[in-house]
Amino acid sequence: MKNIVFKNLYGFTAAFLLSVVTLILQGQTTNTGEMTQYLFSEFTKCDVLMKNGQIHTTVMNYNIVTGKMVFLSNDKYFDMTNSEAVDTVMLNGCKFIAAGKSFYEVLVAKPIALFIEHKGNVSMAGRPVGYGGTSQVASSSYISSIERSGIQTNLPLPSAYVVNPSTVYWIRRGENWADFTNEKQFLSLFPEKASIIKSFIKGNRIKFDEPDDLIRLVKYCASL
Repeated sequence: MKNIVFKNLYGFTAAFLLSVVTLILQGQTTNTGEMTQYLFSEFTKCDVLMKNGQIHTTVMNYNIVTGKMVFLSNDKYFDMTNSEAVDTVMLNGCKFIAAGKSFYEVLVAKPIALFIEHKGNVSMAGRPVGYGGTSQVASSSYISSIERSGIQTNLPLPSAYVVNPSTVYWIRRGENWADFTNEKQFLSLFPEKASIIKSFIKGNRIKFDEPDDLIRLVKYCASL
């Protein structure tokens, strides 16, 4: 497999252009404003394994608001699309797989797989709102479509806007997927062993907002 370093847009292969790049976001990086829409504080070098076996190396981060991998080239940001062509992204020491139109971080690969879906909503005045429209409460307008409002999702956000991060965990057994955010929802995924698992959770003080605890929990469930 051949590594290809993306030094600029025009250096991409035609095949990768067709499968990955959909839009050049106008504007360059600046030193003003924060980029809290990204999962990691910095863009870092990563490897992208395509389903056709090719491996590409680029500088990338994950936008939790749009659910897109974003790569940096010549001080401009480019959204990765057609994620169905991507097998795995190794980013900042973490493994991500394509899931629908977004990416999930892999915590446990098998036999029971565990994933984190990193999400975020952008709002004014501290109230998160999803994409798709505009809502108003107490005379305050909350943004739900950043691009329609003239703010580009991959550039520093104006100080009036904040990103409200959240996480959803996913379990995959075979071809079956199920999400959970708390103990009750998790136990419902293992009804035949719920009492045993509940005892393990209590005895090991498992916290459902701690990924390392959930890794231990899922591995225990796989051993039953």
